[in-house]
Amino acid sequence: MRKLFQTKIFTALLLLLLVFIIGISGYKLISHYSWVDAIYMTVITIATVGFREVRPLDPIEKLFTSGLILTSIFVMGYAITVITEYILSKNNIGNLRQKRVEKKIKKIHDHIIICGYGRNGQQAVHKLLAYKQPFVVIEMDEHVVEKHSSDLIMFIHGNANEDEVLKQAGIEKATTLICALPSDADNLFVVLSARQLNKELKIISRATEETTLKKLKLAGANNVIMPDKIGGDHMASLVVTPDLIEFLDNLSVSGDDDSMNVEQVPFSKVCPEGKEIVIKDLDLRKETGCSIIGYKSPEGEYIVNPEPSLILKRDSKLILIGRPFQIESLKQLYNV
Repeated sequence: MRKLFQTKIFTALLLLLLVFIIGISGYKLISHYSWVDAIYMTVITIATVGFREVRPLDPIEKLFTSGLILTSIFVMGYAITVITEYILSKNNIGNLRQKRVEKKIKKIHDHIIICGYGRNGQQAVHKLLAYKQPFVVIEMDEHVVEKHSSDLIMFIHGNANEDEVLKQAGIEKATTLICALPSDADNLFVVLSARQLNKELKIISRATEETTLKKLKLAGANNVIMPDKIGGDHMASLVVTPDLIEFLDNLSVSGDDDSMNVEQVPFSKVCPEGKEIVIKDLDLRKETGCSIIGYKSPEGEYIVNPEPSLILKRDSKLILIGRPFQIESLKQLYNV
């Protein structure tokens, strides 16, 4: 968009210069004016200010002046339109949108920052929208920002490698950073910068090469995802254990009563009073129809298919499975 405006402005200025040269040359050749008088006549004719001519015009000079006036009106009108449109687009619309986003970011906290709005970034955004999680997207491509900006997605136009851009996205108040940039080097640099700006931040980064994985971990990434590796493993698993993989894929599908779904619930939701209880006392199966298939302890240990006698500790999490309408009942019961 900016390149288009720049091309239009260049064309408009070129046309104005051409009309000016034609006017000066015309008065010099036709009327035999001096250079100063030729410039003066051209300026007052193009500007249509109505000052008196250097001397009365003969019929040929009047025809030339009339043609110059008509031409300059169209050229000036085009130039003013293009320049005005550029100023409004660049300064008003762009700045107003950016200021509106900045005001929203100042009000939010505990949000997620996504660096890069490519394929992986868009998938992350769709998932966060589905779970109604607050997030901000940092994207360097202005065309992408203009194309995808909406009330649902807050964009920061800038380079995520720069500390000021990360601060503009609210890095100090964020809980999670997702690095989805196409370059491993850029992701590594962002992870280093983000870890320095927020020590408590959870950082999830994308990686392409195996050699980058350890470097990202050392730089401060909590989790490193390799989409290409996951894709290859998934395709091979569809050959080796197709039914199991298709079943697991269906766990993330929602909206169909015949499909399954999974959800995680923190201790603070199932035990709002903070009292530690055993799993069987929750009676989740009777209340919602969902079954508990996993437990994450406060230390980060995972237990698959926990016993009913297991005591729920503070800061722990439960992982449940159920059909979409059962998961919906769970969400309504515990306000997840």
